[in-house]
Amino acid sequence: MVKDKTVYSCQQCGFQSKKWLGKCPDCAAWNSLVEERETKSSAVRLAPTSTIAANYQDISSQDNSRVSTGIVEFDRVLGGGIVPGSLVLIGGDPGIGKSTLLLQVAEKLSQSEQKVLYVSGEESEKQIKLRGQRLGIDPKNLFLVPETCLEKVLDEVAHHKPFCIIVDSVQTVYSEKIDSAPGGISQIREVAGQFLVQAKNKNITIFLIGHVTKEGMLAGPKALEHIVDTVLYFEGEHHHNHRIVRAVKNRFGPANELGIFEMTGSGLIAVKNASELFLKQRPVGVAGSVVLACMEGTRPILVEIQALVTSSNYGNGRRMAQGVDQNRVALLIAMLEKRAGFHLYGADVFVNVAGGIILDEPAADLGIVAAIISSFKNIPIEPSIAVFGEVGLAGEVRSSAQPSVRLREVSAMGLGKCLMPANNASGIESPSNVEVVAIRSVIDLLDELF
Repeated sequence: MVKDKTVYSCQQCGFQSKKWLGKCPDCAAWNSLVEERETKSSAVRLAPTSTIAANYQDISSQDNSRVSTGIVEFDRVLGGGIVPGSLVLIGGDPGIGKSTLLLQVAEKLSQSEQKVLYVSGEESEKQIKLRGQRLGIDPKNLFLVPETCLEKVLDEVAHHKPFCIIVDSVQTVYSEKIDSAPGGISQIREVAGQFLVQAKNKNITIFLIGHVTKEGMLAGPKALEHIVDTVLYFEGEHHHNHRIVRAVKNRFGPANELGIFEMTGSGLIAVKNASELFLKQRPVGVAGSVVLACMEGTRPILVEIQALVTSSNYGNGRRMAQGVDQNRVALLIAMLEKRAGFHLYGADVFVNVAGGIILDEPAADLGIVAAIISSFKNIPIEPSIAVFGEVGLAGEVRSSAQPSVRLREVSAMGLGKCLMPANNASGIESPSNVEVVAIRSVIDLLDELF
């Protein structure tokens, strides 16, 4: 009897070894190698659309074939709507609202006479129907398939010929061609590859719901994110009502775009005015609070940055940040000590972005600096002031992208003054109700605010 050959595969990066290793030599992950039966890889190939090379000028554009999901914020994240034949991966924490959002999308598509196939490997059709009744939806062209076998799912696809497929979740689907447990790296790679073939060859839009690890990353090999066309992350905390869908990869639209939703008893509702959502509970007359005009993709948002500077009982002060990069905060504190003469080495500095949103653009630097100085001096900043700009280690304020778009948002929210980099302020047409103040360095910021 021939003994089956086994191989140890890393569940993080796909590295394979003939023997077990405690640490993966490729991605340095610990205890990630799992024993699997060695099988010959099945080649996943796309059916050729033409036998000869096509001239770029002769290829028709596909952008006009986008289909709206009926949810404005979700269309924004996708780049303007669904592109037929695209493969979209959505990840997020358990209970964040992934299945709820896609069930609402399925209901909107079915209302426009589009057939949707919902493949569920975690819930029965009665459980999905129960959620639909709670959301108050009644789709007519939605078909539920509680199945985890890939081959049976593909048979249903060939039978119904849907416009859109929702797979909840990709880690629960397995292929009979691979002799390993569902959720393994071989299974995920095979399942994602087969769904890619269905999407491109049959022009079907497929949404894959993916599990995340305890670090917040998508479970499975990194190749899963390379295969798909769009990667979306669900963000938000369970004690906040709002949820954020952020695009980190999009072949059909701008990356880093986000959509903001509010979780209600009837499902996720798109938030029309995000700035109002994040500023409606801002305290007035409190030191350490400032309004930042930031950009998330193509969307301007006004958020509140809070800072708290207190004396420390120990020799070294603590540096803690929520919503911004903690290392960036430490750099700005060191710059204030060297360039502006603030003695913050022995003080505890806490920085927070109110509302739970995460900022990663350099234009948030000026807001962080202003909030820290305000808390250190215990002098409140006028509530009608908004700031933005990148701050260098020499104390200079560098220009930021799309200043006119930020100014329009400041004007729309009724704020009367905006502190911005001098290079952006020169020659810009500002709204009549907003006073623009050019800031060249941190010293100019101190003179203007304090």
